[in-house]
Amino acid sequence: MRRAVPVIAATAGALALLANFHTRPAVSSLALASPSSTLAPTSAPPTAATTTSAPPAPGSTAAGTPSTVAPATPTTAATVTRTFNGPVVTTDYGDVQVRVTMRGTQLVDVQALQLPFDRSRSQQISAEAAPMLRSEALRAQSANINAISGASYTSGGYIQSLQGAIDRARA
Repeated sequence: MRRAVPVIAATAGALALLANFHTRPAVSSLALASPSSTLAPTSAPPTAATTTSAPPAPGSTAAGTPSTVAPATPTTAATVTRTFNGPVVTTDYGDVQVRVTMRGTQLVDVQALQLPFDRSRSQQISAEAAPMLRSEALRAQSANINAISGASYTSGGYIQSLQGAIDRARA
């Protein structure tokens, strides 16, 4: 009986520590309310304007007429921002579809176009899972991401639609 009390106390303490152990970073309520994040810029790059002036007239000097030419930014595949919609994936709880924004071969944004929202529980799951799935996709730069525990159907549909959009972008 003397040993039972310390063993029970140690077991309770270990369980309390285990219950407070978090393997994923905590998602703030701000991140849940706003699925858009500042992980990557989503706007198109600014274009450079080229300004030229007329050549000086014969016999005059060009000292009084400044001529400025801004360097033109070459438009390459790496600077063009393109968006691609993934296929609509039907799950047991509703349709899932995502849109990816690519700059060259880099994945710069993922937006959920459709998520299950028919039931209040589906709304809660989608609101919690969407920012985590987006963050994982941007970090992995692919559809090779882990499913979210408790949102396995939504995660599966998200991953399938994401892979379809990436395939379209790289085709």
